[in-house]
Amino acid sequence: MTRNIYNDIIKRSLDVLAAATGMLVLSPVFAGIALTLFVRHPKGKIIFTQERPGKDGRSFIIYKFRSMRDLYDSHGNIMPDEARISGPGSLLRRSGLDELPQLWNVLRGEMSIVGPRPLLPHDLSRASGRALSLRHSVRPGITGWVQVNGRNSIPWERKFELDEWYVRHISFAVDASIVMRTFRAMLPSSQKIKHFLHDEHGG
Repeated sequence: MTRNIYNDIIKRSLDVLAAATGMLVLSPVFAGIALTLFVRHPKGKIIFTQERPGKDGRSFIIYKFRSMRDLYDSHGNIMPDEARISGPGSLLRRSGLDELPQLWNVLRGEMSIVGPRPLLPHDLSRASGRALSLRHSVRPGITGWVQVNGRNSIPWERKFELDEWYVRHISFAVDASIVMRTFRAMLPSSQKIKHFLHDEHGG
């Protein structure tokens, strides 16, 4: 199987199947997280949206479960992330469950299950033209080679090196390995989320 056949045809079909199945099977998790966020912050939004660059550099709206509150200081300035992140939000981020709504982005064709994470617009300047050209040649992913090799603990230069390696070596075996490693990394935090939701609603 050549890289082009897998990346252009098979990978997209697997993405649609995985995203549709995931949204169906995980619907109780979606509902539990949404209810918890609503109970904790009734006036806050449950879903966070943000513009990100995708394949071929085209912008799209990414979806996440909201992990931070809108808090401002006495001068009307938004407070630092550390002050705005909520208890449930911290757990969602550590487990990666805040990314679950991106299954909808996958169904829409804007993202893939596996691929380079879409950058924030102001982070585009951190990458060289070659790095951007490579990462924008594929759909961004919910998880990726960077996420299973250090995530936020590694410097930007190393992240771009890992993204380049992934784009050059896309295959079913590589994607399957990333998905399995992602599940293993999520499992401990997911158990904490399960206990949290159970306690929160008196189950």
